[in-house]
Amino acid sequence: MQDFARIQSPRIIRIGGGVVAELAAVMAQLGVSRPLIVTDAGVVRLGHAATLTQLLDAAGMSYGMFDGVIEDPTDACVDAGLEVLRAGDFDCIIGFGGGSPMDTAKAVSFMAVNPGHVRDYKAPAQIDRCGLPVIAIPTTGGTGSELTRWCVITDTASPEKYNLSGLACVATAALIDWQFTITKPARITADTGIDSLTHALEAFVSKRAHPYTDAFALSAMPLIVTHLRRACSDPENSVARAALMLAASQAGMAFSNASVALVHGMSRPVGAHFHVAHGLSNAMLLPVVTAFSVEAAPERYAQAARVMGMATDLDSDPVACARLVDGLRALNADLSVPSPSSLGHVADPEMLALMARQALASGSPQNNPRVPSEVEIIGLYRQMW
Repeated sequence: MQDFARIQSPRIIRIGGGVVAELAAVMAQLGVSRPLIVTDAGVVRLGHAATLTQLLDAAGMSYGMFDGVIEDPTDACVDAGLEVLRAGDFDCIIGFGGGSPMDTAKAVSFMAVNPGHVRDYKAPAQIDRCGLPVIAIPTTGGTGSELTRWCVITDTASPEKYNLSGLACVATAALIDWQFTITKPARITADTGIDSLTHALEAFVSKRAHPYTDAFALSAMPLIVTHLRRACSDPENSVARAALMLAASQAGMAFSNASVALVHGMSRPVGAHFHVAHGLSNAMLLPVVTAFSVEAAPERYAQAARVMGMATDLDSDPVACARLVDGLRALNADLSVPSPSSLGHVADPEMLALMARQALASGSPQNNPRVPSEVEIIGLYRQMW
């Protein structure tokens, strides 16, 4: 654990059911009135985009829309968004949807004022030259992108998913309204929920953890474990939806400032090469990586197990760690998390080696309590497969 923390977060955070109605007021606070809405076709199809445009129409604000964001957004997607931005007269960007639209909005904003290609800025570079203000409005609750200093873009030339980080990747404002999540299907609810759980657990065991980030992680973990199954089985349960959205935001604050670790490092290549959704690839990896890592930080993992109700105060740390791994496997089973092989994905030895190298190059595994070798990562991929 570090003895200091460098905290970055949006200037304005509003959270709660119906808080999206305050969009115009937040824009007025920021002195902006001509947004480009960056979103995807699914958000438009569900009618959520119309909710935003009606609010903007009522406030007499002009706006444009780029709805070409794809899952696991690419550099080409960012370039397409940039073209729309440069063709209009916009003074801010609204990232509206799941992690993909919010990450794309951040990248479009900073690439409008920074030279070169987006890959030139992949971590550990810090992007501190900011573009237009970004207002992040999540509709899924899981990625935490609305509160983080990160975004993730997939390169079309490699393929490689890379982290982008810095002040320019922090949204200016975040409006976190759980009511948008009621329309999420069970699969997306499950995957984004375990994504949040991974954020919280990895932030808690990260070598860069700090008491400030611990507070968010320790609050998020039990909320997710308590409410995720219920939200999947009863999608209109307002208590479960509100709890998961709050937990996603808390977990976002935790990992944004303490960083993620081995699960995320290994997850990105799975998404880049096999187009598995990020939350789902995290879910596939979480029990396997946790089992590999617990011996290096048993007190931390045991505390996580206890706060999530997977172990009790009477359990020794080794017993609590074992129950944590069992609990994560049971959660995956209850949520029908598939393996890559069950989805028809085949990874040959060369692919596994490439993915292991990309995972290590991301930097995230170095934050893990137990830092693996390339050979060990290949072994973990085989277990997960």
